[in-house]
Order: sequence, then structure tokens, then C-alpha cells
Amino acid sequence: MHLSELDTPALVVDLDLMETNIAALMGRLRPTGVRVRPHLKTAKCPEVARILAAAGASGFCVAKLGEAEVMAAAGIDDLLITGELAGAPKLRRLAALHARHPRVRCVVDSVAGARMLDDAVAATGVPLEVLIELDVGQGRCGVTPGEPARALAAEVARLPHVRLVGVQGYEGHLQHIADPEEQARRVAEAMGRLTATAALLRADGHAIESVTTGGTGTCERCATHPGVTEVQPGSFVFLDRAYRDALGARGGYTNALTVLATVISRPAAGRAVVDAGLKALATDMGNPEPVGLPGVRYRPGGDEHGILEWDGPAQDGLAVGDQVALIPGHIDTTVNLYDAYHAHRGGGVVATWPIVARGKSQ
Repeated sequence: MHLSELDTPALVVDLDLMETNIAALMGRLRPTGVRVRPHLKTAKCPEVARILAAAGASGFCVAKLGEAEVMAAAGIDDLLITGELAGAPKLRRLAALHARHPRVRCVVDSVAGARMLDDAVAATGVPLEVLIELDVGQGRCGVTPGEPARALAAEVARLPHVRLVGVQGYEGHLQHIADPEEQARRVAEAMGRLTATAALLRADGHAIESVTTGGTGTCERCATHPGVTEVQPGSFVFLDRAYRDALGARGGYTNALTVLATVISRPAAGRAVVDAGLKALATDMGNPEPVGLPGVRYRPGGDEHGILEWDGPAQDGLAVGDQVALIPGHIDTTVNLYDAYHAHRGGGVVATWPIVARGKSQ
């Protein structure tokens, strides 16, 4: 099948570009000795995870318990769940997952949360490995670095069914800083808080083996900071418009994923309507970008419609039935709208990969 034969909207992956992105990141990080634990909240797909593992990934991250469940069922179970878990339904599911896949790790940022995890896995007979999450500046989850984290670690160490193995500090607020000097300075500050706390906990006798951090926009900076052992990039596999615009040439990645849409209407000069609207393209980080159509702008036209607009006659040749490729503004939320990827080389579709973790928000 050729791309032109796909029904639309369709989520399309250029395998050559994806493999180049993976090789670029792994090649640049390999000399640092820091482990790469890619975040699967972006790809949500076992086939992509297997490609990453073959390229040198050391386990994976997921954001949600539901993602962990489907990935583990697919044989990918060296997983770190990077968001805190609470509530009886989730704790029951965690206990069942841990009993089958003891390599799954969790994060905690409170004594109450740690005790819930400890109670949940008590009957499994196998300690649950946990990392303390630190707030290194994002202002989301995480205990304050330093003494508050030290006090939490002491409490976690007293629990009989969990084992403290590391710390996590995600500097998500720094991922899209375009100014390289500002980003470098602020990443160094965040990594200083993270690694200093890890050293403090080690001095107290805790076996802190993992100091994990870093997304696509910052992981190379994080990996050069002494004391960091692991980074968690995810979007680099496909890249999106927001990361491309922020990183520019220093990113070294190419947009490997597009949404293929079809022109369904040409109602006026300088305007075309495609069959990909808000249900096909996330706009939380800006609108998608048409590929190979200079001067053409995309804006949502509702749930099912997207509007292409341009000035002058440059693209007046667009006709009803033509296909248009669109680079998403944000990859993670766009991928979550689809059931499958269509992977191609040179326009020839060679595989269809189910997005098994799509919609796993619980």
C-alpha cells in the first residue's frame, strides 16, 4: 500500500526519519554513560519500544498505570511509572501488576502515598521499588529537595514492603526554552537540587542507585551533570512542531510523524478544508504545520474540519481529493487520538502498529 491509498485522517511515521532521530540521541548520549529510559507516554506502542530497546534503551517510563499494564502485557515490563498513584482502584491494580511484573517501579512524594503503596503490595511478598520525586522547579508533584526529601526518605525506609532505590526530578518547565544560555543555566540549577539531594540521601545510608530526569528538550544537558544516572526523553522519536521550534538546529532531530488529511472542500480562493479537525490534531501547543505548502496556515474548523488558508494564488492548485501532511504542534496529545500508526519508507506503507496505550489515562 502507498500512503496515497490510506483513508484519512491517518497517523503516519517515516521510518527512515524515526530511526535517524533514535540513532542521533543514542549516539550523543552513549559517551556520557548515562542510561536512556525513554518515556512511552509519547509513542504508547510496544513496536516503538522494541525498536528503542534494540537501539540501547535501558528500560522505559510510562506516565500512567494503564500504560504500564498494556506495555507489561506486551512483554515490556522494565518500567518506571513517573506519576504518583493513589486511590483504592489503582492500588488494587498496582498490586496485581506488581505480582506479575516485579520490575515495575513507582514514584512517591509523601508519607501518605508511600504507606498506600506499602499496604497495596504487602501480600505479594516482593518489595516494590520506589523513587522519591523531587520538585526541581516545575511546581507540580514532588517533595521539596533537601531536608523535606531527607525526612520522607527516612519514613519510606521504615516501610517493610517498599524499597527506596532512587530519586526523580523532572524539569518539564524547561523543555521548550529556546534561548540556549538561559536553558543551560536553569537546567544546571535544577540538576544541582536533584543531585545534591541524592547525595544527602546516600550520606544517610540510603541506596540511591537511580537519579532520573530530563526530557527531549533538556536530556543532553542533564546527562552532563555529575550525579545524573538516567534520562527520560520521549518526543525525540517523532518530534513535533513545538520542540522543533524551541530546539532549532541544536536539537538535531527531524519531524518523523505527520497526520495525513484529505482536502474535502475548496469553498473560496485562498481557502481549503481538510477532514482533520480537533478530533484528529491536538492544538494545546499551537496549530499544526502543513508540509511542503509554503505560505499555507492551518487552523481548526471544528471537531472534524481543518481550514487551510493562504494569501495570493500560490496554492490555488489544491483540489478536492488531494492529500495534505500536517506536522502536529504537540505529539503526545495527537498520538492519543489514534488507534494505529502507519509506518512507511519512501511512501510505501510497510507496517501498521496498534497504539495499545491510547486513552490509558487511568
